[in-house]
Amino acid sequence: MSALIIVDLTPVDKDQLSTYSALAAETLLPFSGEFIAKGAIETLHGDSAFQTKVVIQFPDKESALNWYASDAYQKIIPTRNLGMDSQFHLIG
Repeated sequence: MSALIIVDLTPVDKDQLSTYSALAAETLLPFSGEFIAKGAIETLHGDSAFQTKVVIQFPDKESALNWYASDAYQKIIPTRNLGMDSQFHLIG
């Protein structure tokens, strides 16, 4: 069964976020991860602490966890943290 990583985020430094986004896309490839949705959210009910949502699909939960724990992804987390406030969630 496929697994999803849902990222809720608010940009804090657009240059850092742009750098992170380009690097993060490259780290997905070895784990067959792909972006299936990315953009500003429109809240239909309740309050949202974040402005943007990203949905990344993986073939399975193991691939998603291996991507997040990979050296390539871990290396860019400092750039991520400079570029955005975020929460990552795994469904799968």
